[in-house]
Amino acid sequence: MIRFVISLAIGLAVGLLIGLYLGWVQFPVEYVNSPASDLSLRHKDDYAVMIASGFLQDGDLEAAVDRLRLIGVENIPTFVQETAERYITNSREVSDIRVLVALATAMDRLTPIMEPYRQVSLP
Repeated sequence: MIRFVISLAIGLAVGLLIGLYLGWVQFPVEYVNSPASDLSLRHKDDYAVMIASGFLQDGDLEAAVDRLRLIGVENIPTFVQETAERYITNSREVSDIRVLVALATAMDRLTPIMEPYRQVSLP
């Protein structure tokens, strides 16, 4: 029994040392700056919300479109429309839906599902 415990302890120690050597010395983590187009859909949606919030602040549609080009979507107005509709159908945060709807409206992509979230400015 003692022989088994000693063998087990030696095996765990050797395995731990080999694992640490391989993880830290032989094959360390290499950090690479990935492009924004490699983001997952969830993170692209979050990025679109941030850009839409910025659009509400400055009202510059051209700058918003330029910023959205970074994530590598083919059709930006369609992407914004689909993101707004996805946020509505998934019952996401109302403030996020409103900024996305405002950006979609500026891109002439307002759909009936977005209509209740549209902010109308009164004179």
